[in-house]
Amino acid sequence: MSSHATVASQTRQPFARKARSCFTEKTLNFMVHCRKVNHMVHEAILDQTFSALSDATRRSVLTRLGDGPATIGELAEPAGMTLTGMKKHVLVLENAGLVVTEKVGRSRQVRLGTERLDDAMTWISFYQRLWERRLDGLDAFFTLQKGRENE
Repeated sequence: MSSHATVASQTRQPFARKARSCFTEKTLNFMVHCRKVNHMVHEAILDQTFSALSDATRRSVLTRLGDGPATIGELAEPAGMTLTGMKKHVLVLENAGLVVTEKVGRSRQVRLGTERLDDAMTWISFYQRLWERRLDGLDAFFTLQKGRENE
């Protein structure tokens, strides 16, 4: 190896270490940033899901679709609603990922999509367990207090 090549490799080495450490630091920061972004995206999905579920008409549509797929006309009739009005409700449900629509001939077929409901149920179950633990702790506290008063 020539002396020029040795000097060049020695001068490059510190830069390579520095680049590697910067890459690692940036990667870690990127991963933390991605986790935050994913959390915000997940929260936005839940917001959209619960917003769609906040309307009684849309909840009744989901209940009806539990029996099987239906056309927009079949969904509009029991609600006494126009096709355009029902189409708007179905669009909100579809944007939230709660239903899937597909064009069949001249009509639009609507069926349940389970992905977003699973997300909402996971969120609800987490808080249900949290509150059950808190209430159990409160119950234990009152039981102890009652025992102390009886002594």
